[in-house]
Amino acid sequence: MPEDILFALWFFLPAGVANMAPIPISKVPGLSRLDAPMDFGASFRGVRIFGAHKTWRGLAAGIIAAILTLWLQQYAVESYGWFAERATSVDYLSLPTVWLGVVFAVGALGGDAIKSFFKRRRGKAPGQVWLPYDLIDHIVGAAVLAIPFVLFDWWIYPVVFVIWLFVNLMVSYTSYLLHLKERPL
Repeated sequence: MPEDILFALWFFLPAGVANMAPIPISKVPGLSRLDAPMDFGASFRGVRIFGAHKTWRGLAAGIIAAILTLWLQQYAVESYGWFAERATSVDYLSLPTVWLGVVFAVGALGGDAIKSFFKRRRGKAPGQVWLPYDLIDHIVGAAVLAIPFVLFDWWIYPVVFVIWLFVNLMVSYTSYLLHLKERPL
């Protein structure tokens, strides 16, 4: 049972990394031309659809980060027995790295964008905390899109969502301490 949960956390790692990738990449000079908002500045009922923080640069960074993370996972499974023993429920070496990396990133950042749509409807400003949704939106989105690749037992999903919530709290606060984020959450 704990091994199933650890494997699920490992499996969704590319989605978690994809979700975090837009933050440090926003600090890279020269990439500002990709800062175009994903909603193209459009509004729905007088409110931005997603907001200015959901950009094509962030989506591109998330896709690249997820693909690289998945590739590293495949390398670890192929090269180190410890990883291979824990990843027996998925044939990592046969996974379509690029395609699944895109699925993880689109699921993670798409889940975040959908959450932002509803967050705007609730009158919450970009960057304003909306717990617990801000901390699990990306894993829920990635889990939904990853179902064709791996379907876990039903009880694993809520456990993984709660664990990722706490992981995201720690990552968010660390990013704040490193001055990558303006707020701790």
